[in-house]
Amino acid sequence: MSVYSMTGYASAQHGASAEGAEAPVGNRRLGLEIRSVNSRFLDLSFRLPDELRAHEPALRALLTARLKRGKVEVRAAIESEDSNALPQPSPLLLQRLVSAQDTIQAWLPDARPLSVSDALRLCSANDADRNIDWSAVLPELAAQALDELLKARAREGERLATMLHDRLQQLRTLAQTATPLIPLLVEQQRQRFVERWKEAMALAEGSVAPEAAQDRALTEATAFAIRIDVAEEVTRMDSHLDEIERLLKKGGEIGKRLDFLIQELHREANTLGSKSAALELTRISVDMKVLIEQMREQVQNIE
Repeated sequence: MSVYSMTGYASAQHGASAEGAEAPVGNRRLGLEIRSVNSRFLDLSFRLPDELRAHEPALRALLTARLKRGKVEVRAAIESEDSNALPQPSPLLLQRLVSAQDTIQAWLPDARPLSVSDALRLCSANDADRNIDWSAVLPELAAQALDELLKARAREGERLATMLHDRLQQLRTLAQTATPLIPLLVEQQRQRFVERWKEAMALAEGSVAPEAAQDRALTEATAFAIRIDVAEEVTRMDSHLDEIERLLKKGGEIGKRLDFLIQELHREANTLGSKSAALELTRISVDMKVLIEQMREQVQNIE
């Protein structure tokens, strides 16, 4: 199953002049656009002309059946086949407008007369094409646009998955680099403790037994080794990386689980940094957190 991004765009037209498009209904063309961006939940919004308002529940059901997350906006527009054409009002309709105007001005003397643009707008509103039944056209058009949206989201999801795989490999490399540093740091610290105790013994002029001084140095070195041991953090990080790879391979609705795993990765990187006793480990921790933050930003876009 594919990894889907929540970002995408698709459009479809009915009655467009392009080759292979269906003929316009009456003298009208219907265009539909679907835009999608990331969101914690599925958030649908519709911008439809008045003629299509009654179809909003059907569109909502279609989208909720195939989309799980994202802020999705659906826009529809109905245009005349000739966008420059003016309505041709019949004499009867114009007579009705004049009669209505006379009645209104009789009750409201201050009412202004109808302008040409007012008359054209009112005639256009009463155009017979306004009563076209789009119930057979709109669902098919919406399904076509939704198919294209899912394809766009799949393409973007594939790009995100490729980026995440690259960051996962870099994190594994950093974790492998950190592991062998610990024994070296422990040995260096043990040598420092022994040297300091030798200096203290010299100042004490033999009042402290050499065996006791050495035992104390080794005890301090052991405590230091326990304090800076990051094996547990590296093991948990490897486990999280394995789970992220498994989810990316599985695909589907994985965004929320990936977000949780990214938080866990960040926690382990922070712990590793807090245990850092050398510049090398500090650098590794910082590099890890940079990579994890890059992953977190991209995971926010995965469904």
